[in-house]
Parts: sequence; structure tokens; C-alpha cells
Amino acid sequence: MQLFKTAFLMTALTLLLMLIGNWLGGETGLILAFAFAAVMNFVSYFYSDKIALKTYNAQPVTREQLPNVYRILEGLSGRENLPMPKVYLIPTDSPNAFATGRNPQHASVAVTRGILALLNDEELEGVLAHELGHVRNRDILISSIAATLAGAIMLIARMAGWAALFGGFGGRDEREGGALGALALMIVAPIAALMIQLAISRSREYAADASGAHWTGNPQALARALQKLDAYAKQRPMLASPSTAHLFIIAPRTRQMLAGLFSTHPPIPSRVARLLGHDEAAYIERN
Repeated sequence: MQLFKTAFLMTALTLLLMLIGNWLGGETGLILAFAFAAVMNFVSYFYSDKIALKTYNAQPVTREQLPNVYRILEGLSGRENLPMPKVYLIPTDSPNAFATGRNPQHASVAVTRGILALLNDEELEGVLAHELGHVRNRDILISSIAATLAGAIMLIARMAGWAALFGGFGGRDEREGGALGALALMIVAPIAALMIQLAISRSREYAADASGAHWTGNPQALARALQKLDAYAKQRPMLASPSTAHLFIIAPRTRQMLAGLFSTHPPIPSRVARLLGHDEAAYIERN
């Protein structure tokens, strides 16, 4: 199923890139966009995890530097018969975490400095179990590919908009028509990419929460962790690219104006209610 979803995502975003190319440059633009999409598909499959880690300046850390994280991950990985992931530290005080990689054999887990200072060991175990849930459920490949390809679409759309503003589309009539089309693309393409991410991402968080709670046998600890992360992240928000925001355990703040309308994360109260076995509507109303 995940293989099908990954193929669908790569095909959908490739077609969107080709549509942009055809709109901007006709047949030549279509060919160039196809070539670019082929390169991006290759890069996103083999290098999307490295791109995501580099985006947030994540640094590899040793067992001596983060003994608690290694101890927890080794225990969970051994229990669930998963390879031990690589461990990275993101140098920010905003609390968050994400997993990335193309399969369990090439997985990485990144935690922020802030999450290590905020959570106790039980809560941290719940968060790391959630991230390993993404690894076991093979969400990490599709998440990383979505981040890379959606980022490419947004970049091209913005470039097209700037080219239109500075008259980069031939004669006057063509320039006016191209400018309107490019400006429309600058708005529509990022929204389309986010909608594709939205269709894939929200249910994955519930599934990873369930996996994490099951593996630790302590859903209350993960629920507490989510509540702490949500509350503290509002005080120290993490600024993230809209194309990679879906990777994190809780949604970081993004620069995109409409990103809130296309959130890739379910509401924290809904996630907590499911973890604790409460009726979602009643729990949200009470809280």
C-alpha cells in the first residue's frame, strides 16, 4: 500500500511539474519540466532524508553525547526488530522531532535540543516510539519525497511569478498572458502540493501515535508529551518550510499564509483523546 502511495505521489507531483512547464514554455517547457521531474524523483528517493536533515542543520550525535536517546531507541528497536536508526540533533530550543529515510535500513531520527530539555524519559520514549512508528509503517519515504518534490514545485512557482513581474515572457501579449498564468501558478502550485501532502499525512500521525502507545504500553506518557510540546512550541515556535512541516511530530509554524488551512497534522486534542480512549468531541469540548 505504501509503495502504491509513493508511486502515486511521485506521479502526481511529476504531472504537476509538467503542467507548470507546459504553461510557462509550451512544448519546450514540457520537455524541460519532465527532465527536471526525472532528476527530482531520483534525488528525492535517494537523498530526500539528507536534504530534510540539512534544512534544519541537524547534526549527527554519538552515544556519549545523547545516551538517553540511544538507550531508548535501542530498546524500542530491539523490541520491534527494527534496525537502529541514525540519531541527529537539531540546534533549536523549540521542542520537536521527526524521522526520515527511504526504508528502515536507512532511517534517521532527529530531535531538537528543546525537546530533550522539556520531556522526562517516559515522555521522550513515547515521542521516539511515535517516530519509530513512522519507520515501521514505512511513512518516512513518502514523507521525505513529499517534502522534496513539494519544495521544488513551490520554488518553480515562485520563480515563475518573479519572472512574470520582471517581464520574462516574450512579446507584450505573451508577457501579459504569461504573467497572469505565472502569478496564478505562484498561488495555486504551493496549495496543490500542500493538498497532496494533506491527503497523505494526517492519518499517518494517528497511526504513529497508536504504534508508539502500543510499543511503550504507556499511552498517557505520549499524550502528556504531545500536550507539553503543543503548549511550549507556542512560546518558542519553530519556523519551518511548508514543504517539510509535515515531517515533525507537531506542526511547526510556517511562512506560508494559507498553510493553516492545509495543516498536515490532526489537532493535538484529537490525538490526545484517541490515545486516552476518550470520545473526541466530548474531550475537545471539555478541554
